[in-house]
Amino acid sequence: MGHDHGYSHTHGANKKTLMISFIIITGYMIVEAIGGFITNSLALLSDAGHMLSDSISLGIALLAFTLAAKAANHRKTYGYKRFEVLAAVLNGITLILIAFYIFYEAIQRFQSPPEVASTGMLIIASIGLLVNIIVAWVMMRGGDVEENLNMRGAYLHVISDMLGSIGAIIAALLIIFFGWGWADPLASVVVAILVLRSGYYVTKSGLHILMEGTPQNVDVDDVIKTIQHTPGIQGVHDLHIWTITSGLNALSCHAVVAEQMSIAESEQMLRQIEHDLEHKNIHHMTIQLETSAHLHDNSILCKVEADSSGHHYHHH
Repeated sequence: MGHDHGYSHTHGANKKTLMISFIIITGYMIVEAIGGFITNSLALLSDAGHMLSDSISLGIALLAFTLAAKAANHRKTYGYKRFEVLAAVLNGITLILIAFYIFYEAIQRFQSPPEVASTGMLIIASIGLLVNIIVAWVMMRGGDVEENLNMRGAYLHVISDMLGSIGAIIAALLIIFFGWGWADPLASVVVAILVLRSGYYVTKSGLHILMEGTPQNVDVDDVIKTIQHTPGIQGVHDLHIWTITSGLNALSCHAVVAEQMSIAESEQMLRQIEHDLEHKNIHHMTIQLETSAHLHDNSILCKVEADSSGHHYHHH
């Protein structure tokens, strides 16, 4: 079906984008770390540490895309698509830990600001800003930063990285012109707050998916109305809507139909529901049909399952 095709296409674009970003960021992170040691600027070192978290998150996301592409099997019927969500949560927690570490370091520095080779710090921070702008632009152009949780996590990393570089630049200028040594730890505190914020959001949305929460882009009442208003459906119960991985939502429910409905009619009806729900961000549905007469003693007269590819129909 058209939708699955679109999914794999953005998937490929995301992977390529991540690869390019990963190489650029990792390369510059090494440069910045060395620069931090030479200039004795902890602002640069913490920015490099921030870039390391970036680099790790991009690496995890790359791994996730590679694994998610692996076919489903009998032991893992959804394949490895969930790894992506787990990676995002891990990534978010890493961000939170890094933020706390930066806070801790900053407190130490406020008490005794060390000497910093501020000119070198300024140059390296400026190049860092440029690198981050390039990477963010590559991601905006090539990746799906709105929908895909992993791309979003990686993108947020890069954006807060960019702000980290800006902070280091301002701090370097303040040290050069006013000799304000505390500007350096102050910049890192600002970075830490941003890191904490993005870590919190990425973790929260990842956990929501792991808890089988209702997808944010699905209106449950709307979905129920759509199914109930389909000709032939008398009622809906046991409805579940969840996210398998970002951009892939699933639904399952029981629907009550008239006893005299033929198999052909019920297939026609399911195709109609499938078509309607496709526009409401449901990418995969399984509906169990039952008649009202048999509803009470739980035996199911006719059970029809529809998969969003439209191929697998089982009749019992």
